[in-house]
Amino acid sequence: MFDEPDDIHPLFAGAPSTTEFKKLRKRIVRHTREAIEQYGMVDRGVQDKDAPIPRWLVCLSGGKDSYTLLAVLHELQWRGLLPVELLACNLDQGQPGFPATVLPEFLERMGVPHRIEYQDTYSVVVDKVPQGRTYCALCSRLRRGNLYRIAREEGCTAVVLGHHRDDILETFFMNLFHGGRLATMPPKLVNEEGDLFVYRPLAHVSEADCEKFASAMNYPIIPCDLCGSQDGLQRQQVKQILDQWEKNAPGRRQVMFRALTNARPSHLLDPKLFDFQGLTLGPGKSSEKSAEIPQLR
Repeated sequence: MFDEPDDIHPLFAGAPSTTEFKKLRKRIVRHTREAIEQYGMVDRGVQDKDAPIPRWLVCLSGGKDSYTLLAVLHELQWRGLLPVELLACNLDQGQPGFPATVLPEFLERMGVPHRIEYQDTYSVVVDKVPQGRTYCALCSRLRRGNLYRIAREEGCTAVVLGHHRDDILETFFMNLFHGGRLATMPPKLVNEEGDLFVYRPLAHVSEADCEKFASAMNYPIIPCDLCGSQDGLQRQQVKQILDQWEKNAPGRRQVMFRALTNARPSHLLDPKLFDFQGLTLGPGKSSEKSAEIPQLR
């Protein structure tokens, strides 16, 4: 992990030499590798040398999370630990005040293969969403549709997003409080059309680590509130609740995240996940492993 002058990716040029930063960087890389391996984002079983190398579309918004994602994936690729091609992509959605030159100039300077796409979805959202309502849901759907299209055009097998551990936790509580379901952002899924994977390699990385990393690297951060729809969102309320819980009991976020990886269908209430009616008396008959759990998307 210690860079030599002739052995460093440009994304890490000028990285702080402090022990604290080296530990941070190593932790982020380790957590990302764990998620990639745990959720099978790279097929390690393919031995055919003639098989095409998978290509990932790495979505870059200009926020701290996407910069961290871009850097750590290139770190793993640079070290020979991620046998995929990476194509960075920024979708400029026409938001007022968006600094359109920041990301292209940065990516050119870093020597990162990229595609910049302009689609004025902002005007569509403003036209369709009633005044006083937030833009996020429709904006997200339009953005996702464009990213899937771009991935297909570029021959990519996966769309890679920068959602981190805290995003996943917040989404779980959003669904719990407002959606009436137990669900969150999975680290790996297949899109509705069935032709693209969606990966979240930062699933085990905390938001605080992303923020520290991007700040230490002095990446040109683009604010996430350009559309002016962020204030008062339910997600911000959930974030405040989690912040307070973390303040009262440090480490609680990690405990809750671990719970998402340790679900027990037999101790929940969903008959689609566990065959309660099929339970019978007798030694070993109540084992939840005996019930077939359907695959979810």
